[in-house]
Amino acid sequence: MHSVFKGSVVATYFDRIDRAITGWMAIYGLQIMRVGLGIVFLWFGALKLFPGMSPAEQLVRQTVYFVDPDLFLVVLAVWEMLIGVGLILGKSMRLTLLLLFLQMPGTALPLLVLPDAVWTSFPFGLTMEGQYIVKNLVLIGAGLVLGATVRGGRLDPEPGR
Repeated sequence: MHSVFKGSVVATYFDRIDRAITGWMAIYGLQIMRVGLGIVFLWFGALKLFPGMSPAEQLVRQTVYFVDPDLFLVVLAVWEMLIGVGLILGKSMRLTLLLLFLQMPGTALPLLVLPDAVWTSFPFGLTMEGQYIVKNLVLIGAGLVLGATVRGGRLDPEPGR
């Protein structure tokens, strides 16, 4: 904070607000992230069960040309829905996160096998499908953070205090 405000009533007031907000985030942030991530997986998975509903359906069909795409879409849908339910319930987190991390490399496969579908101009220009894939980096990051808590770890808004 600017030195003019340091030690002032204003600084004390903002410090109290900041502590309250970061404390609330530490208490509820992981749970909100876990449930939100679970909703994304459950929703995106469920869409794959209804032909034409998932924006990723064509991309999946083109990527897994070596297996029956109708069967694969159902398996992928159920897989993603299991991840979603596990995250929402917060149960069997090790297994749930294992399923998540086993699924993620497959989501990146189109970057390699369908470059025309994901790149407008390599390596920076992404199509909508490419953006859909790259956003998975955020899902991976969220999974890593959640994985760091399976042994009871939590967020500490003021370590060492």
